[in-house]
Amino acid sequence: MKKLKIGIPKGSLQDFTLKLFKKAGFELKLEERSYLVSADDPQLELSLIRAQEIAGYVENGSLDAGITGKDWILETGAKVREIKELPYTKRGPGSMKLVIAVPGDSKIRKVSDLGGKTIATELVNVTGDYLKKKGIKAKVEFSWGATEIKAGKLVDAISELTETGVTLSAHNLRILEIILESTTRLIANKDSLQNPWKRKKISNVALLLEGALLAEGKAGLKLNIKEKGLEKLLSILPALRKPTVSSLSEKGWCAVEVIVDKREMKELIPRLKEVGGQGIIEYPLNKVIC
Repeated sequence: MKKLKIGIPKGSLQDFTLKLFKKAGFELKLEERSYLVSADDPQLELSLIRAQEIAGYVENGSLDAGITGKDWILETGAKVREIKELPYTKRGPGSMKLVIAVPGDSKIRKVSDLGGKTIATELVNVTGDYLKKKGIKAKVEFSWGATEIKAGKLVDAISELTETGVTLSAHNLRILEIILESTTRLIANKDSLQNPWKRKKISNVALLLEGALLAEGKAGLKLNIKEKGLEKLLSILPALRKPTVSSLSEKGWCAVEVIVDKREMKELIPRLKEVGGQGIIEYPLNKVIC
């Protein structure tokens, strides 16, 4: 049987990635004490692998495709094809920032002050290239983890990925500069893409994952309203595309259906009620395919 080998990031991105696959329509089961993930699609072979390693395995053909961060693609220099940007973190839709940070009481006020200093990071190549472009000569050393506690004690500064900056603030660290913004990517092996079956399969997986991710921040909304109040309702109704409007069997009434941002619901629903909306229903979505 034909197989498509995909690397799933083990660690911080693991739970949301598995959730995304499930929303995309794949029934998954994590094998106990194993790095294999079984799917109801027998043509998929899913493996849990550290995000740092996925790009390399995709490049050498051990994997046909994989999900990892843009930061690790750059760090490894892997020659892979980026198929789809899937901007999410362990918390949900969003991105990460690679920043240079120093202790709050450090005399280092700007990046140029790092000349001759020592910086700890997991992303040695990305950080080193950034400083080189700025003409700054500093020692960039690899950190095996717990990087935040090293700043001011073992090193002068750190280069670290952050989503909200809360952890950095908790360690009394001050951000000097953002090196890059990183998002999760679906990547593929270049040779695998030469195979028509694998190329089509990867494209289909990408479409479903993108649809599942887009649905994370959206919800469906249905309601009924008298035709005379329709124009006013439409003037306040945001939508992914134009709302669907259809006539009801009861004369003078119509049904409206739209997809909107979840964040807008708590303010939108009372407004819809005020302009005459009735039978208002909010419902979750699994996929939104544009």
